[in-house]
Amino acid sequence: MFDDDHNLPEDDHSSSADYDPEPVYLDDDNDVDDDGIQSFLGDGTDTEKEDEKQWFVVHCYSGYENKVRYAIEQRIETMGMRDKIFDVIVPTEEEIEVKDGKRRTVERRVYPGYILVEMKMDEDSWYVVRNTPGVTGFVGMGNEPTPLRPEEVKQIMARMDREGPVVVVKFKVGQKVRIVDGPFNDFIGVVSDIDPDKQKVRVMVNFFGRDTPVELDFLEVEKV
Repeated sequence: MFDDDHNLPEDDHSSSADYDPEPVYLDDDNDVDDDGIQSFLGDGTDTEKEDEKQWFVVHCYSGYENKVRYAIEQRIETMGMRDKIFDVIVPTEEEIEVKDGKRRTVERRVYPGYILVEMKMDEDSWYVVRNTPGVTGFVGMGNEPTPLRPEEVKQIMARMDREGPVVVVKFKVGQKVRIVDGPFNDFIGVVSDIDPDKQKVRVMVNFFGRDTPVELDFLEVEKV
């Protein structure tokens, strides 16, 4: 879990040309709300040999993830660290949301303000990453960087490689929604059940004076 002591610094918007906003819309320029940071770091009880490459979580300024990744990659080349620092990624995933009756695809950072670095941790590699502009520190227990466990890495990679975008659900049971597709287009109803596995929602619609359950895809409704 992320340590409470590792709070994100305030975003520095002094240079708008360098700022990399989150999320990045693939279809248009509208904003969506952040889902927040999800905890994925272990408790640090598992240790590995120092000479083995592992994945570490690095703090950076939120909105500057791609710029920091590029800076680390440049330092790897210029400082001859390819044999100790192997990969730098910004975990992202594609999402689809419905707003104003339109479907939009967005690319969202899974962990805003954090990047992952695969490296062999020693004094030299630590120095190269830690002193990269925009990096504010490693995530770890106390002052020691803590590597991700293999199962945590596998989970993150699987999320990035997932086929097809994730459908964003912004409604809950009991909330009013508008149907935006199909024969009940523009009808207002109340959500009675949500099936995340099938990506289906059951909506109670008043039809001819009686409430009628209608099963719809997530993309066929939007929050009123």
